[in-house]
Amino acid sequence: MTHQRSLSEKELMNDLLTSEKQVTSAYNTGITEASCNNLRQHLTNCLNDTQNIQYQIFDAMRQRGWYQIKPAQSQDVQSAKTKFTQEQSQLQ
Repeated sequence: MTHQRSLSEKELMNDLLTSEKQVTSAYNTGITEASCNNLRQHLTNCLNDTQNIQYQIFDAMRQRGWYQIKPAQSQDVQSAKTKFTQEQSQLQ
């Protein structure tokens, strides 16, 4: 007799979130490698849909306390902005 353990709602949602992240990555790769504009546009639409689904799963997990996020310190945010601005100016 085989006994299969059911996954909890938290485990299922975590699996869904991980899967959506992988699908998003695959769409990004497809977009950057596609030479046909129609295909690029279709993949971009799929990417946007996938990102929306990913956010809905993330937000549901966050609301349940299953995905803890740490607010960024204002000093860290400012440091990232400064670094980005410096790198951007070097590219111009």
